[in-house]
Amino acid sequence: MTANKIVIVGGGAGGLELATQLGDSLGKSGKAQIILVDQKLTHIWKPLLHEVAAGTLNPHQEETNYFAHSAAHHYEFVLGTFTGLDREAKQILVETEYFSKTAQSKKNQHISYDTLVLALGSTSNDFNTEGVRQFCHFLDSRKQADVFQQDMLHLYLNAQHEASNRELNIAIIGAGATGVELAAELVEAKHNFFKYGLNKVDPKKVKITLIEAADRILTALSPRVAEHTMQQMEKFGIEVLTGHRVAKVDEDKIYFADGSSLDAEIKVWAAGIKAPEVLVQLQDMEKDNIHRLKVYSTLQTKSDPDIFAFGDCAHCQPAADEPVLGPRAQVASQQANFLANALKARINEENYLPMFKFSDKGSLISLSQNKAVGELLGQVNVQGFVAKSMYVSLYRIHQATIHGYAHAGILTAKDFVTRKISPKLKLH
Repeated sequence: MTANKIVIVGGGAGGLELATQLGDSLGKSGKAQIILVDQKLTHIWKPLLHEVAAGTLNPHQEETNYFAHSAAHHYEFVLGTFTGLDREAKQILVETEYFSKTAQSKKNQHISYDTLVLALGSTSNDFNTEGVRQFCHFLDSRKQADVFQQDMLHLYLNAQHEASNRELNIAIIGAGATGVELAAELVEAKHNFFKYGLNKVDPKKVKITLIEAADRILTALSPRVAEHTMQQMEKFGIEVLTGHRVAKVDEDKIYFADGSSLDAEIKVWAAGIKAPEVLVQLQDMEKDNIHRLKVYSTLQTKSDPDIFAFGDCAHCQPAADEPVLGPRAQVASQQANFLANALKARINEENYLPMFKFSDKGSLISLSQNKAVGELLGQVNVQGFVAKSMYVSLYRIHQATIHGYAHAGILTAKDFVTRKISPKLKLH
């Protein structure tokens, strides 16, 4: 009897956690063949991208190579981009791009499946705002975070050749978790640039503006968390503009719907998400208005019981009286744990699959290397170093899930030593 083939597309936090758990159980025992598909060679925890962009975290020290990881955890890794789906043949189309000195070619391959799990994450939704794609940075991927970090670094390097100090205006559009965390991290970065001798951009002349169309920041979180965060933004000297809807962006300015404008040499768009473009092309799958796949509480898509979806790319409403789950790391992680057990039940041909229930543990927002704010279990407010320790622990739990507790403990010790002896800013 051929082992059941489970194909997981997307190696983000949820996808890699699921592949690890299934590989260590079903893959190791030979009960199923586990395949993980991703378009990148390495994994980095997405909530770290704002630190990568600000240069306060060196991504090379935090990334996990999929090939090495798959060898240790009994699953197969396929490098490539998911470009199509043939539900009748139960196959996905994967395109892999190969680079060499003499040629650049692409290879297409079909991968068959018995069970398909889509964990494709999300991308920024620019709502077709004029100029955004051309003039704004995004933080959807490690590559985009690297581009932002390099642009910032070279701006500071170039300023060293100028005769006098210059001003710098940075605008972040969207005051959700990503925008708020990036703004706070950039405050730390501007002081570190000056500390390390790149002093032709005076930190006092670096203006960071956080822009939000709604009447308050962090609309997905409680007003109490938003209020505490606003207080910290004021202490950091970050200008917060709420009730400002962006109408247009060009190379030098941001234009608002009320006719006003803001100077900004560097602009970041962090205002809303949508499903990846490949899901738009799956016309025979039931989706919501931002193209996320609609799923039942079993996380099976409403269009095909052999296709599951979870994380940011899934429209999941566990119960009729509950809201649709938002794009949060803890949602994806809980769904990965759920699917690890549910797919085992499916392989064992049990009569029914369990139903996913989300348990909200609270929300934490990082505000630089030593501070955070948050709310636990909807009641307990936490701030400062305690909140930051809890925030960091979420990453350690992710590491423990994909590497095991002993390996994660070693990584924690390594990070502690590395951060003590390394520069506090990536300057290359």
